[in-house]
Amino acid sequence: VSPHQGRVYDPCCGSGGMFVQSEEFIKAHGGRLDDISIYGQESNPTTWRLAAMNLAIRGIYANLGKEPRDTFAADQHPDQKFDYILANPPFNISDWGGENYENDVRWVYGRPPAANANYAWLQHMLWKLRPSGQAGIVLANGSLTSNTNNEGNIREEMIRKDVIEVMVALPKQLFINTGIPVCLWFLSKDKAQRGRDRKGETLFIDARQLGTMKNRTERILTDDDISKIANTVQSWRNDDEYEDIPGF
Repeated sequence: VSPHQGRVYDPCCGSGGMFVQSEEFIKAHGGRLDDISIYGQESNPTTWRLAAMNLAIRGIYANLGKEPRDTFAADQHPDQKFDYILANPPFNISDWGGENYENDVRWVYGRPPAANANYAWLQHMLWKLRPSGQAGIVLANGSLTSNTNNEGNIREEMIRKDVIEVMVALPKQLFINTGIPVCLWFLSKDKAQRGRDRKGETLFIDARQLGTMKNRTERILTDDDISKIANTVQSWRNDDEYEDIPGF
């Protein structure tokens, strides 16, 4: 997603890890942290305070809202739209109160099921994007294939409205607390931004064979693995010697 300047948002920011990664990216590319504004939200009071402390000790100013609140029930940044959204929502959460938001303005692509918040998160983030913005979201692999309770219809509508730019399937065992495989959704409302005109196209990357086992239970993506994925996306966006690779 490469946040260089503008507003960065995470609607489920936890202890602020995505913001720290954004800071490290900006520094690594010779940018200034002052070029971005950071906004977040977190529902757990303890985690919300941890995020504030985590950012403060690094000298990062962030607007985490007035208080810890549920993002769906009480958006702490209701009048804001963002250039970049980076998020790792809780996977397949079933107790998000979806029955309370039947006619919510955010459900542009269809009402998400009350039994699973995956497509509520995706649509909330699309709603919060500026017209030229980009979002990168980590979700469970089930979000790619589930057709229950309207999810397949929502996914089809997102494809028809051309907001899915890149999908990356990742290997299992990347997280300490769960072994399930995950995927990356990269969303964009305008595929003519940041490169060539990619309207009507979506790039699929199968990275399930990448990574190295750190121990018996945890897999890591090496710098080379990450560069392979990132460079493929950039060459596709810019039409810079991009070629399809069978199996990848």
